[in-house]
Amino acid sequence: MKTDILSLTPEELQDEITVTGGQKFRAEQIFNWLHVKKTTNFSEMSNLSEQFRQKLTAYFCIKPLIIRKKLVSEYDYTVKYLYGLNDGENIETVLMKYRHGASLCISTQAGCKMNCAFCASGAYGFKRNLKPSEMLGQLYETERDSGIDVKSIVLMGIGEPLDNFGNTVKFLRLLSDKSGRNMSLRHVSLSTCGLSDRIDELAKLKLGLTLSVSLHAADDKTRSRLMPVNDVFNIDRLMASCRNYFKETGRRISFEYALIKGLNDSFEAADRLVKLIKPLGAHVNLITVNPTLKNTHHASGNAKVFYERLTSSGINATIRRTLGADINAACGQLRGQEN
Repeated sequence: MKTDILSLTPEELQDEITVTGGQKFRAEQIFNWLHVKKTTNFSEMSNLSEQFRQKLTAYFCIKPLIIRKKLVSEYDYTVKYLYGLNDGENIETVLMKYRHGASLCISTQAGCKMNCAFCASGAYGFKRNLKPSEMLGQLYETERDSGIDVKSIVLMGIGEPLDNFGNTVKFLRLLSDKSGRNMSLRHVSLSTCGLSDRIDELAKLKLGLTLSVSLHAADDKTRSRLMPVNDVFNIDRLMASCRNYFKETGRRISFEYALIKGLNDSFEAADRLVKLIKPLGAHVNLITVNPTLKNTHHASGNAKVFYERLTSSGINATIRRTLGADINAACGQLRGQEN
């Protein structure tokens, strides 16, 4: 079986090139072709001999993603891609345009195990983890197709990034490698449903990224109803990990809170949220819940008053701007139509 070359670190690539009989310095040239010039074919590596390129083709593979569908919003120019993987699985990627530059929301798994009540990502089951190359491929293929230089990345697409911990961390190291794409991880946000043990591991790495925690309720009864993960890592355990993450990294945590009518949008719910997170000095991102085939919950009309309740209590909060509503830009919706 050929080696997935796009998933190799510079050190791993150097070792692999040596095994094939190549000189070590060739690894730096190849890495540049893959991660700076974003080539998908060894034949394009013009500063390598034809004989060596043939050897690379025999040992390694580059598996570019296939654009199966591409939807462009008429309202805000958000672009949603349905990418096909080499084994026939599909994932989603969303390109969002802001005044400060383009941001890309990428997937980390094909499907999801977490089964959150309001999310379409896991409605059709978990298939497999994505490799680092498949995460990078979403960035590289989107930049190739759109001609846009992506300035920031959010790991908020299909899947739970920390459930695919090893591959996600390797992706982040490749993304930020100075000899490659060289994106500062301060421009990366990682969203998790609250795998506390993995948050603790991530804290030790001190990568510098922003941690976004999907909270959605400040009491265990409501949160367990929405998110089964709360039965494993309850709110007390999750908050302990969040405090530790802030202590270890110095990076402020962002909490995502999807407002659901009649469930978590009352003044009492807002006050519980204030009490829970105020000691952390965290940010709250209020979200309008998206309608899906699986989701029977309805969006709250209380976003503004909920926001004002938080901010008047000293909580830094924003109401997330809805992008790509006309193209079902919420994660999992387009993939679900194909399954």
